[in-house]
Amino acid sequence: MKTSVFIALLLGPAVVLGLLDTKIKAKGKKYFGSAADPGTIGVAIDVTILTSDYGAYTPENSMKWDATEPSRGSFTFTNADALVAFAQAHGRLVRGHTLVWHNQLPAWVSSITSASDLTAVIQNHVTTLVTRFKGKIYAWDVVNEVLNEDGTLGSSVFSNLLGESFIDIAFKAARAADPAAKLYINDFNLDAPGAKTNGMVALVNRLKSRGVPIDGIGSQTHISLGHAGTIAANLQTLANTGLDVAITELDIASSTSTANEAQQSSDYETVAKACLAVSRCVGITTWGVSDKDSWLGAAKAPLLWDTNFVRKPAYTGVDAAFS
Repeated sequence: MKTSVFIALLLGPAVVLGLLDTKIKAKGKKYFGSAADPGTIGVAIDVTILTSDYGAYTPENSMKWDATEPSRGSFTFTNADALVAFAQAHGRLVRGHTLVWHNQLPAWVSSITSASDLTAVIQNHVTTLVTRFKGKIYAWDVVNEVLNEDGTLGSSVFSNLLGESFIDIAFKAARAADPAAKLYINDFNLDAPGAKTNGMVALVNRLKSRGVPIDGIGSQTHISLGHAGTIAANLQTLANTGLDVAITELDIASSTSTANEAQQSSDYETVAKACLAVSRCVGITTWGVSDKDSWLGAAKAPLLWDTNFVRKPAYTGVDAAFS
């Protein structure tokens, strides 16, 4: 028996025929995507799922600063290249993640004390990555997690030396390196009305007023059970800035109890319908394929497949929304 057929039998015909990406596209959206990296694209069952249900891939770690420029001016792209090649081989989109973020940042960047030096470093890092993958990346998360929960600018080596202008610098460098790529600002806890959402809207409006080339807002959407009801309205609030919006890192922390699985399924359906309801929502990315590899840990059971790669009620919730 061929390996691909054996895997299909293990997963069941519903996985092979699930086609969530096909279904969301039929609703007018651009993709249903997943985080992926060499650790998943090297696993046969992950590959089967990624190529049956997902139309876009976001590198979970392989394009972050510590992975691509661990020492100044010395770049490594082995894992990033592998993911992009995998996506291209299967005709899938890639969302580049992330160009400027204060976490997973090499110590040499954090130790910079000169504003002019940091400006040059940001420009070189962004230009090198975006140029490397020019024409191969649909969208970039240019800056990630820049806001405090009260909506103010968070403290980092970038903001401490350059204030808000580091965002402008990064976006302008990205646009110059690949004019066709969509450029996003990405953050978490943009799921409900409040100070952080208001801060994001205000920040985006300031960026636009300064002519910063920004195309979209990414709402990560790491949520817990029962917290999906405000997402549609909040996506619309973000979209009212005139930018596209995307759900970029979706997972819903739960457990494996039957009651929680039912609630999780309902929440996933609500989130999926939220994107469908907002005309400027271009797509949804889940932050991984199976609970086995979730950054939250398997006990949180946050994704659509369990640790044995069996489809969960959460999958059924998404499928119901798209069907």
